[in-house]
Amino acid sequence: MWDVEFFKNNKGEVPIEEFLDSISDVKLQAKMVKEIELLEEFGSQLREPHTKPINDNRGSMFELRAKQSSNISRVFFFYVKGKKIILLNGFVKKSDKTPKTHINLAYKYREIYEKRCEDEK
Repeated sequence: MWDVEFFKNNKGEVPIEEFLDSISDVKLQAKMVKEIELLEEFGSQLREPHTKPINDNRGSMFELRAKQSSNISRVFFFYVKGKKIILLNGFVKKSDKTPKTHINLAYKYREIYEKRCEDEK
């Protein structure tokens, strides 16, 4: 089992909880929760169609994918040493391409998380 942690921002908000609560399609919401459980069980061994790497030059970031009928949702996450996974933010997909704003926000949250960990040392 992997340790799955929800990122908490500097205001104490948890973007993943807010995202999951905002999904109006209850079946899609349930599928995303199931995907999180699969990620917790299989970690880095979980591959497509469940997870997919984000291909850019900023370091390893992944998306967790759920689909219900024509509704698609994504959650961004990254791995931390010691079988730990940090879930950052998510969105319901409205177009073919993942909006850069969501990817950029995920990287921003990752930077905050990593700086916080560095400060705690």
